[in-house]
Amino acid sequence: MSLLTIFLFLCGIALLVIGAEWLVRGASRLALAFQVSPLVIGLTVVAYGTSSPEFAVSLNSALQAQPDIAVGNVVGSNIFNNLVVLGLSAAIAPLVIARQLVRVDVPILIGVSLLTWLFALDGVIGRLEGATLFAGAVVYTILLVWISRRQSRALALEKTEAAELIDESERPRGARQILWQIGLLFSGLVLLGIGSRWLVDGAVALARYAGLSELVIGLTIVAAGTSLPEVAASVAAAIKGEREIAVGNVIGSSIFNLLFVLGASSAISARGVAVSPDVLGLDLPVMLATALLFVPVFLRGFSVERWEGGLFLSYYVVYAAYLALKGEHSANAALFGQAALYGLLPITGATLLVLLIVHLRRSRRSAP
Repeated sequence: MSLLTIFLFLCGIALLVIGAEWLVRGASRLALAFQVSPLVIGLTVVAYGTSSPEFAVSLNSALQAQPDIAVGNVVGSNIFNNLVVLGLSAAIAPLVIARQLVRVDVPILIGVSLLTWLFALDGVIGRLEGATLFAGAVVYTILLVWISRRQSRALALEKTEAAELIDESERPRGARQILWQIGLLFSGLVLLGIGSRWLVDGAVALARYAGLSELVIGLTIVAAGTSLPEVAASVAAAIKGEREIAVGNVIGSSIFNLLFVLGASSAISARGVAVSPDVLGLDLPVMLATALLFVPVFLRGFSVERWEGGLFLSYYVVYAAYLALKGEHSANAALFGQAALYGLLPITGATLLVLLIVHLRRSRRSAP
């Protein structure tokens, strides 16, 4: 790698830190100004904005006939979001889960993940299937706007969670202050986009120098790189106490990646987007499993504790290690995968199920 690539890589890190700070600050204060739930802000403005790098990379890859990167970027980004971004945020500060996420957004994420897998079973996500996913993005956004309007009436009568964390004197008042916060938010998005692009370029150059395949690059380096805005935004939100923004960003970004990013890429590409057998056999099932993992974790007290965040992070380490072994054509890859599939996953699933049952029983006993 050249010195210029290393310099841009370091500058990208700095831009991500600054951009995340501006994005979260602007988003939380706009939620106060417009009496909108921080969760809705996280599911829409922050989630859609931080997913813009995924959209740019996947769309460009689809148009340049690089389907492995286009699909690998979306699927890998969702796995990274669900395990690393949420896990890291929870490890920093336990996250409170809004009931809307459990009742509405997580089921939508599971349904969309399953639908994407079904569309890809024939080896390609065609233009019509892509248009269907894209239409789903429009419907989902309209649903969030409708929910936001319903919530705004209740929020007008009481302080939002963000208002309790930010002094009332800092609430934007007047058009000039509101425009300033909007400018701060979009400036943060721009810095996140530039910073992530520089990081991705440097990481891809290094990966190609090491001889990794395009699919592995898309599932790991590019996916993690384009998810860095989500990492920066959610971690910054968790540190600032804006936990609804942190969680909403993860769930909203994952839904947006499948519906809008993959949908638009498949609909615009002349022949749709091809899906490799490796993605069908491993990565799409893993993506669906990470979404299903939210159900017992979120329902157990509507929170994500630090140890659960650590569990999510450890799962991603296992997944990345398997991809690395498989990419090197190691003889231990199959053994490693079977150990994780038939050992680690069932034990974790059983543990979470037992904890959920215990929690539900305690809730029934304490109920009047």
